[in-house]
Amino acid sequence: MNPLLILVLIVWAVSGVGLIVFVLLHSGKGTGVSDMIASSLYSTQTGTNIIEKNLDRITIIFAIVFMLSLLALMLLYPQGTISR
Repeated sequence: MNPLLILVLIVWAVSGVGLIVFVLLHSGKGTGVSDMIASSLYSTQTGTNIIEKNLDRITIIFAIVFMLSLLALMLLYPQGTISR
């Protein structure tokens, strides 16, 4: 296997797992993991907003990296070009 292929596949897999993890950390109707963390760290509502904004930013970064690595795989190795 080509080292570039291995690197792009690793970035793609790590960003995919990270994207899943950070999407699951988002709160839905006040029952998410981020609300549990925020309630233990901060007693005000402002702490929750800061954590949610940071989770949003991290999730967007992981989504962009995932899409760019997927596009790189599609452009560098079109269908049928990876040999065993």
